[in-house]
Amino acid sequence: MLDAVEDLLAYIDASPTPYHCVSETARRLEAAGWVRLDEGEAWNAAPGLRGYVVRAEGSIVAFQLGSGSLAEGGLRIVGAHTDSPNLRVKPLAQRDGHGVRQLTVEPYGGLLHYTWFDRDCSLAGRIQLGGDTPRTVLVDLERPMARISSLAIHLNRELAETGFKPNAQQHMHPLYALEGGPSLDDVLDEALTDHGATHADVLAHDLMLYDVQEAALSGADEAFVHASRLDNQASCHAALTALLRSAATDDTPAGCRMIAFWDHEEVGSSSVSGARGALLRDVVSRLAGGGEDLRRAIANSLLISADMAHGVHANYPERHDAQHMPLLGHGPVVKWNVNQSYTSDAVTGGAFVDLCSKAGVTPQHYSHRNDLRCGSTIGPLASSQLGIRTVDVGNPMLSMHSCREMCAAADHEPMIRVLATHFDQA
Repeated sequence: MLDAVEDLLAYIDASPTPYHCVSETARRLEAAGWVRLDEGEAWNAAPGLRGYVVRAEGSIVAFQLGSGSLAEGGLRIVGAHTDSPNLRVKPLAQRDGHGVRQLTVEPYGGLLHYTWFDRDCSLAGRIQLGGDTPRTVLVDLERPMARISSLAIHLNRELAETGFKPNAQQHMHPLYALEGGPSLDDVLDEALTDHGATHADVLAHDLMLYDVQEAALSGADEAFVHASRLDNQASCHAALTALLRSAATDDTPAGCRMIAFWDHEEVGSSSVSGARGALLRDVVSRLAGGGEDLRRAIANSLLISADMAHGVHANYPERHDAQHMPLLGHGPVVKWNVNQSYTSDAVTGGAFVDLCSKAGVTPQHYSHRNDLRCGSTIGPLASSQLGIRTVDVGNPMLSMHSCREMCAAADHEPMIRVLATHFDQA
């Protein structure tokens, strides 16, 4: 268990942005014999092929083709998402005044704003470079260089009565230099050092802040994982690890094993690389051959949508339905919602419970309070786009959408085992 958790920490630390998460996933796949496929070229989808495709740097689909017909054997898929709520740098980012230089940023997704204050942050993301051969590069400054400072209590005495309510337009811009100090161009020059480029080559950028504090085991007996982006890189890591384990024991299964990690889940998935888009259908149709074979393959398939779940908070137990309180350290959670915020039903939920039984794992169950609005996942989106049976699951966690989240270390290995059992059914 500890080895898998320590590997999770390394995976998260290597993935400060969705683009880096995809890059790290691809690196691990290639080390295990997967090859990158170009969407603009023809594919030779021969039995046993281990391939992956990346779209828009933030999404990836990887598969291991089996020896049999995809129409008959179907696919065993695990889906997750690479993005997390954070702060993203605006196009014209430098702001000077009051003796300092700041970056103008925009909140991405439903982040807990207050958790980003007084954090040592760095910058990472992708930059589009011009020239004779335009290219996209990933960058990461890997050091503290920006901070959003809190206002002293002496200047905000009403805080005790009104609570902390930062204005996203006024109060969230990080300070990164004294006025007259290094400019944003200087920062870009530093980021591009390893790419043989300077700020003069930059056409555009997608940069974002991240907390430089490394992922860590915590607690009296190291029972907890404290890290940024557990939602949902922990699920990405579990799915990837499960795929690699299954492939290591079975070179050519009868059916097809697949993982699909999408960007932009936190903002609705409506993008070329989001779960509302055509990425998964495009890949599956190219492998199945389209037409009748595609429809048969989909009918014989199962997608597990893996996204972290709401563990019961000991300080706020009343925020849960009394009969559905997933406990940290007690294993994977099946998520239920009759209004289809989650896709689980008797057939697909039952299938996951059966996988848990085969893996020697006892599942938990989550249903939202009736008087609170329920969140959602990539599950309903991918399911409706592809027409595939889907179940929504996840490991329980706390501090979801915080700059730094937490979960139980003991939950990670059981989820990997269940997902590997899912792949072993192919």
